[in-house]
Amino acid sequence: MRAEKGRELNVPTDVYLSFVSSLFGNRSTLFTGMVVHILTYLVVYLQTNAAFYLFLCGCFAAVFAYRIYSFKQFDQVDKSSLTRAAIAGWEMRYVIGGASTAAILGIGSGYAMLAFNDTFAELACIAVTMGSMVSVVGRNYGSRLAVDLQTLACCTPMVIGSLLAQDLFKGLLSLMLIPFFLTTRAMANGVREFLYENVIASREMAKIADRFDTALSNMTHGLLMLDPDNRIEVINRKACELLHLGDRQRLVGCDLDVVLRYGVRHTFVDGSMPSLLQKQLAQMTQGLSSRAQMHFSEGLVLEFSANRRAEGGVVLIFEDVTARVRADRKILHMARYDALTGLPQRGYFGELVRERMDQTDSFGASVGFMILDVADFKHVNDLRGHLTGDRLLTALANRLTALVAGKAIVGHLVGDQFVLFFPNVDNRADLEAEMRAVHEAASGPCDVEGLRLPVSFSAGAAIFDSEALSMDDWPVKVDIALFESKARSKGQFTLFVEEMDARYLERQRLKEDLRAAVENGDITVVYQPMFTPDGRELRCCEALARWYHPEKGAIAPNIFIQIAEEMGIVSSITSHVLRQACIDCRIWPTGIGVSVNLSVHDLRSVGLVDSVKAILAETGFSASRLHLEVTESSLIEELSSARAILEELRSLGITIAIDDFGTGFSSLSYLDTLPIDVVKIDRSFVRDIGENQRRFKLLRGIVSLSRGLDLSIVVEGVENREQLALLSKHHCADLIQGYVFSMPISPAAVIELAREVESRKGTGGASVA
Repeated sequence: MRAEKGRELNVPTDVYLSFVSSLFGNRSTLFTGMVVHILTYLVVYLQTNAAFYLFLCGCFAAVFAYRIYSFKQFDQVDKSSLTRAAIAGWEMRYVIGGASTAAILGIGSGYAMLAFNDTFAELACIAVTMGSMVSVVGRNYGSRLAVDLQTLACCTPMVIGSLLAQDLFKGLLSLMLIPFFLTTRAMANGVREFLYENVIASREMAKIADRFDTALSNMTHGLLMLDPDNRIEVINRKACELLHLGDRQRLVGCDLDVVLRYGVRHTFVDGSMPSLLQKQLAQMTQGLSSRAQMHFSEGLVLEFSANRRAEGGVVLIFEDVTARVRADRKILHMARYDALTGLPQRGYFGELVRERMDQTDSFGASVGFMILDVADFKHVNDLRGHLTGDRLLTALANRLTALVAGKAIVGHLVGDQFVLFFPNVDNRADLEAEMRAVHEAASGPCDVEGLRLPVSFSAGAAIFDSEALSMDDWPVKVDIALFESKARSKGQFTLFVEEMDARYLERQRLKEDLRAAVENGDITVVYQPMFTPDGRELRCCEALARWYHPEKGAIAPNIFIQIAEEMGIVSSITSHVLRQACIDCRIWPTGIGVSVNLSVHDLRSVGLVDSVKAILAETGFSASRLHLEVTESSLIEELSSARAILEELRSLGITIAIDDFGTGFSSLSYLDTLPIDVVKIDRSFVRDIGENQRRFKLLRGIVSLSRGLDLSIVVEGVENREQLALLSKHHCADLIQGYVFSMPISPAAVIELAREVESRKGTGGASVA
C-alpha cells in the first residue's frame, strides 16, 4: 500500500489530473446505474413490502443529485490552474459519491440476506450489487481510494448480513466475497498501474521524439533516412532547405528519385545534372561509396556521407560545403597564380607546359623557353618605392600577356623575372626570331600612374626538340643563358649553346673550390701602400684579397669576388681580410694604418658593426688605425641603411672612405650627407691626364669640391712619374696609391718598405717624386 501510494505521489501532476478527470467522465453509465438501482429496489419493495427499500431509493436519488452537482462543478473548473491538493480534493468528492452509492447497494444486499428468506429479494439485491462491483474496475481505476472504498462498502454489509443470519451456507458464501474484494482491487490497481506506466512512457517517448525532432530541425547538416526501397522515412528541416523541397512532412514515404526530379522541375539544379546526381546517390545508397561531393549548381555544393542501416536502407547526412569549396578554389588559385601579376607561378607554369605538350602532336617540332629579367628593377624600388615597383611588374605582366596572346604561355618566376614557353614551332630559326622579337617588343618605356619608367629586359632563352624535352633540364639551360646576358651587358638576348654549359659547369666547380678556400682560410691578403705625394711617408696600406687556386693558379679578384657575391659568402671573405689586416698592421709602425673594403652585402648585414667590434677586441687593434672603404655604387643601393651603419662605425674612431669615387651617376649629391672622411678618386680620372686636359679639369673640380667639404683625398691608379708630378704640382692628392710607388706586397714587405722610407728620411734622401 505504502509503495503504491508512493508511486502515485511520484506521478506528474498533469497525469494525476488526467486520471481524476477520467472519474468524472462517462456520465451516461452513472444515470443508467441510478435508474437500475432504484427500479431494482422498488421491485424488491413490492416483493417484500419492506419500507426500508423505499428509504434506500431516496438515498440513491440524493447521492445521484450530489454526484451530478459535483460533476457540473468540475466541468466549470479551470483545470490548468489546479494544484495537486485541489485535484486531490476533487478526487475525494468523487470517492465520497461513489462510496456512498456502493454502501447503499451493500446495505440493501446485507439487509435482504438477514431479514428475508426470499430468494428473489436476495438474488435481485446481490445481482445489482455485483454488477456495480464489476463496473468499479472499468470506471474507477483512476483512483485507488475509490476502488478500495467502493469495494469495501459493497462487500462489508453483505458479509455482516450473511454472518448475522446464522446460516452456515450463507456464511461460507459471504466469506467468498473476501477474495472477490481482493481480486477486484488487484485488477483495478493493475489497470491503473499499467495505464500510469504507459502514460509516463508515452510522455517520455513524446519528449524524446520532440527532442529528436528539435535536434533534427536544428542540425547544421541535412539528414535523409531511406528504407530499403529508397523511400524517405525521415527528413529534417535543413535537408529541405538545402534541397529546396518545401514542407518535409509531405515528403515522408516518397521515393528519393521522385524528390530529386521534383527539385529539377523547380529549377533547383541544371537540367543536365539530375542523371549524374542520381547516379552518385545510387552508388551511395547501394553501398558502393560512402562519401561524395555533388555540385548541384554554381552556388550550391553539397557533401554527402552514407551509412548503411542494419535493417536495410541507408542514412544520408550532407552539408553545404560551397564556401569551403570556394575557399579551396581560391587557395588553389593562390598556389597556382601570382597574387600581384595574376600569372602562373613556377610550379603551375610547369604543369601548363606538360598539358600543352600532351594535348598537341609535337613530333618533329621545336619548343622554346625564355626568361625575361627586368634590368635595374631594384633602382625602381629604391627610388620610387615598392608600391611603384609592384605596379610596374603588373603593367609588364599585362604587356607580355598581350604580346604573346595565342603564341606562348607567360608565367612569373620570382621578383622581377618572367618566363615564357613557345610551343611547337616547326623551324628553329623562326622560333629564335619570334623570341627575339618578343624580347625587343617587351622593352621600352612603361607608364605607371603618371610616371614614365624606362624598361629593358635581360633575356636568356633555350630551344629544344619537343621529343627530347626534359622538364628538369630547361630551367638550368635558360638560367645559364640569362647569366651570360647579364654578364655581357644589360638588356641583351642570349640563346643557349652547349659551350655555355661547359662554362657554367666550370664556374660551378670554381664556386665549390672557392667555398672550400674560404672555409679553410686559403684566401691570402696583400697590401698596396699609400704614400704622401713626395714619397717621404707611408701612411696607409689597402688590404687586397688574393686566391691562389691549386690547379688554376692566381684567380683575379674581380672574378672570385663576384662569384663570392653570387654565393652569398663575400661577407665571410670581408671578415677574414679584416681580421688578418688587423693582425698584420698591429706589428707595423704605429703611423701606418690599414684600409679594408666593404661590399654591398656587408652593408646589408645587420651584424656588421658587431662583427667589426668583435674583431677589434679579438686582435687588440686600435680603431683609429683602421680605414673602411665602401664603393659609391654600394652606397647608392643601400643609402638609408648604409648611412646609419657608417655613422656607428665612425663613432668607434674608424676612418670611412669612399672607394672608386666618380664612377657613380649621382656622386656629388651624397658627399655632404654621408659620414665620410676620405675620398678615393678612381683610377679612370688619372689615365691620360697629361694629354686629356678635360679629364684633368674634371679631376681638379672633384678635388676642389672635396677639400671644400674638409675631406682627405687619395688618388688611385697613379702608375708613372709624369702623372705623379702633375698631381703634386696642383696639390690634387693627400695620398697617392699606385704602381708609381709600389705594387701590392706581402705583410712582411710592408715592414721592410716602412724601414726603407724611414731610412731615407733620416739621410735626407730625395723624394721618389
